[in-house]
Amino acid sequence: MMHLREKIKSYNVTKAFKIALAAVLSILTAQLLGLDYAVTAGIITVLSIQNTKRETLKTARNRGLAFLCALLIAYLCYHFMGFHVIAFVVYLFWFAFVCLNAKWGEAIAMDSVLISHFLAESNFGAALVLNEVLLFSIGVFWGILMNLHLRKSADAFARLSEVVDMEIKMILHKMSKQLQTTDLKREQIDCFSQLDTKIQAAKECALQNWNNTLWNQNTYELDYIKMRENQSRVLRNIGQSIVMIRALPAQAQQVADFFGAVEVQYHRENDVEELIEILENITKQMKQEKLPVDREEFEARAVLFYILKQVEEFLLLKNSFVKQYR
Repeated sequence: MMHLREKIKSYNVTKAFKIALAAVLSILTAQLLGLDYAVTAGIITVLSIQNTKRETLKTARNRGLAFLCALLIAYLCYHFMGFHVIAFVVYLFWFAFVCLNAKWGEAIAMDSVLISHFLAESNFGAALVLNEVLLFSIGVFWGILMNLHLRKSADAFARLSEVVDMEIKMILHKMSKQLQTTDLKREQIDCFSQLDTKIQAAKECALQNWNNTLWNQNTYELDYIKMRENQSRVLRNIGQSIVMIRALPAQAQQVADFFGAVEVQYHRENDVEELIEILENITKQMKQEKLPVDREEFEARAVLFYILKQVEEFLLLKNSFVKQYR
């Protein structure tokens, strides 16, 4: 926990330094070009820096389109209503309306700061328009440049996905033990919330890696997590099914042993085809055995058979994923 807090603190310090440095460089660039309101370029840079490359570029694109709309709306308002506060209010109404409908909400404040300069100067001449365009361009440029160093963290995803895999192996182990006990008070395995939390952490890492890769993208990490999410759903169903068994028939030991085999062979590159073949043989053997002698055994064996079908789905999800990326 302390290590995680230190990493978060280090990340925050780095990001704060990056924001401050980019803002200063933006302001200095604007001053070197002799632009009015140079500080505004720094503000635009601060607002342009996002957590990933893709988010930064998307934000820059949206705000650029919004800025063009802002210039057009502002020109119409100031031209017909004069350089008065009421004209700026009317501009804000229509600009906010456009941005909210176009999902450019983050551009309202930043672009409106630039538009306010026309009101302050009581002027909408070409020179001032060029001044605002350059302020916007400089601010966005330094914001994008500061985020170009961001790289996908394959090591972080590898660690997080390994934690997910170990959690699933633990669940398989517990299920195997459940199917070997005659204790009628067996309770449903209570660790799926932990698994969901770990899957979510790995998923967030995969999404961040994808958003920090602009070229040569692949969806391996996202697909891997999607596969584990689906397997988690199947395991949850299996856990609910195991609780339904009130008396263990002889076949339960065979199913428990198979869960143990799945646990042992549970690694990333395994296509589980051998396990699928073993499962098919177990299913065939169960179909050929003598019919149950009483209702309790019939219900138990029916649940076991249903569990095996769920395990088959669990294995096929992995098999399909490995074949896709082999």
